[in-house]
Amino acid sequence: MERQNSSSGIMRTKSDQLAETTAAMRSPTPSEATTGGGDSGGTISRKSSRRNMLAASPGRGGGNSKNTHIRKSRSAQMKLELDEVSSGAALSRASSASLGLSFSFTGFTVPPDEIADFKPFSDDDTPDDLEAGMRKQKIQAEPTLPIYLKFTDVTYKLILKGLRSNVEKEILSGITGSVNPGEVLALMGPSGSGKTTLLNLLGGRLSQPAAGGSVTYNDQPYSKSLKSKIGFVTQDDVLFPHLTVRETLAYAAQLRLPKTLTKQQKEKRAMDVIYELGLERCQDTMIGGSFVRGVSGGERKRVCIGNEIIINPSLLFLDEPTSGLDSTTALKIVQMLHDIAEAGKTVITTIHQPSSRLFHKFDKLILLGKGNLLYFGKASEALVYFSSIGCSPLIAMNPAEFLLDLANGNINDVSIPSELEDRVQMENPETETRNGKPSPAAVHEYLVEAYETRVADQEKKKLMVPIPIDEELKLKVCNPKREWGASWWEQYSILFRRGLKERRHDYFSWLRVTQVTATATILGLLWWQSESTNPRGRQDQAGLLFFIAVFWGFFPVFTAIFTFPQERAMLSKERAADMYRLSAYFVARTTSDLPLDLILPVLFIIIVYFMAGLRMDAGSFFLTMLTVFLCIVAAQGLGLAIGATLMDLKRATTLASVTVMTFMLAGGYFVKKVPIFISWIRYISFNYHTYKLLLKVQYEHITPNINGMKIDSGLEEVSALVAMVFGYRLLAYISLRRMKLQAGA
Repeated sequence: MERQNSSSGIMRTKSDQLAETTAAMRSPTPSEATTGGGDSGGTISRKSSRRNMLAASPGRGGGNSKNTHIRKSRSAQMKLELDEVSSGAALSRASSASLGLSFSFTGFTVPPDEIADFKPFSDDDTPDDLEAGMRKQKIQAEPTLPIYLKFTDVTYKLILKGLRSNVEKEILSGITGSVNPGEVLALMGPSGSGKTTLLNLLGGRLSQPAAGGSVTYNDQPYSKSLKSKIGFVTQDDVLFPHLTVRETLAYAAQLRLPKTLTKQQKEKRAMDVIYELGLERCQDTMIGGSFVRGVSGGERKRVCIGNEIIINPSLLFLDEPTSGLDSTTALKIVQMLHDIAEAGKTVITTIHQPSSRLFHKFDKLILLGKGNLLYFGKASEALVYFSSIGCSPLIAMNPAEFLLDLANGNINDVSIPSELEDRVQMENPETETRNGKPSPAAVHEYLVEAYETRVADQEKKKLMVPIPIDEELKLKVCNPKREWGASWWEQYSILFRRGLKERRHDYFSWLRVTQVTATATILGLLWWQSESTNPRGRQDQAGLLFFIAVFWGFFPVFTAIFTFPQERAMLSKERAADMYRLSAYFVARTTSDLPLDLILPVLFIIIVYFMAGLRMDAGSFFLTMLTVFLCIVAAQGLGLAIGATLMDLKRATTLASVTVMTFMLAGGYFVKKVPIFISWIRYISFNYHTYKLLLKVQYEHITPNINGMKIDSGLEEVSALVAMVFGYRLLAYISLRRMKLQAGA
């Protein structure tokens, strides 16, 4: 017992001595401040030493008990000599072990101006990126055009077409609110309450004829120039699965950032965003999809957000950015939105069912129920408002759950307002439920009426207050001219390179290569070294040539059909953001397929041509190759036209099957004499023209007529195929022009 008292006394004495010595050293001379600690090699700053102390102190570490800390600190103090304390080296060694104990037992105090250093767990500090495994930078506070968004009495109606009559359905009814730069507005409500519709309407993604009310940006109406100042993150992560994170953001930067920036500056901006969002660990990982492994769900969502903040938008809209994420990842996403807003941007997001921590991150809140406004105001004052109208939670619960229960008309574990009880008793008793509580419809009606009578007029008066910006800034948002981030040729080249990188995996998949080589090998074996010297041999070879024409007419059609329907979501999303001109996308999309489409036919022709013993002449070989190429490009145009016109894979596949079968039957091999009234079909059949050209290449030096087909100059067939190449593509482009962009895409 005496030994313990003695050791504790020594411990306190050493602590007091250390505290006095440290206090004496707190005001160094200017020379000491600049030169450091002499022989010790420099004094570690008090900020870093105190942070090390906090990290090693009891209660901060995970798993070390209090006794362990005391034993370690006590042993370190017993070894510390008084003459060492005066040196900077001793202080740096004592900072992590001894100084922490001195805080606890000597009453050592920190100057007020340094208290701010002791916040390693505050919300303002840069958080650790749990997925990337390192610390991420904060969102850069770049200068941006401040946009004050106001909307008054916003309505939206949808006309549902029925068999006998049309039904008008009201999606939104009289929604009023505002959000300023530096704020995060959350749109909450149950499924089907109109959150996404309101978000699309505020983001300019819905047609105006069906909308009513007023939506202004810096007191100006919506204009197309705002697209370059608005970022819109859709609920579905629409990304190319075979591109890496860095490639995805680099292409977005090259297409969307202004022309005034060089390519190197745009790529640097993409890398800055990668580091801002904590994606550096996965920057060279493919995005992935349903059949391709890639980044995690949280990283995919951050890539989608990075696609939008890369242009430094003034307005950022997000549709349920936390859906499908765990609570920790969702908190990181919302904290990141908070950092973006602090940089002077206006952030509006829909949120389905946030945790209590997420809920307190929002500045403003709009609560919707069946398209009606139930609350608009500060998120922190929502519970106070509902308590004032008699709706208070009877048990401790998440504020978001309480609000969603009210929006659904569910008042279990919620106090019932006396006014609502009186109204239910006075009206028809059928409005009551079995347990005596008001029905959800009655609760909804009461909440809508309470907001309109108590709060709505006050909020509308607040919107009448002029915004605190100059008239010059107001006019910057109403420029009617579109601003493209790149010229037409630059857009084409960027999209061409992106298309090659994205689809090279599909074209060189082992399944496709096996399909083509196996078919070519079987044909070569069946027509092994066939002869063309006698009519019987030429007739057999004509069957082979017709099969080649049919195969390379059928194969490209059913490959090209999927092009635009599969990319419709991506096309709609990027076109809604004005990333590129439709003509640049269309030309790049169709031409980027050609190099890949023409590699497998070369392999096919090389195998079949020499195994079947066709005309052994260099000119004939390359003419056969060119004929097949022309057939492929024409057939591909037909597939593009069908896919772009219907935009539905089932209908497009059905139509293509009937069309290709018709072209095959009219190809000139099965039927030699076709009735006049239907003979025109063979002239629009690429199989017919390809078959005639292949016969001409092989047998023009032998006979003018082969298997009932007259061999002529071939100019007519080439002209017909070239007309199909451009005609079908023009039809596809016109169909894309007429395609309506999907709402919110």
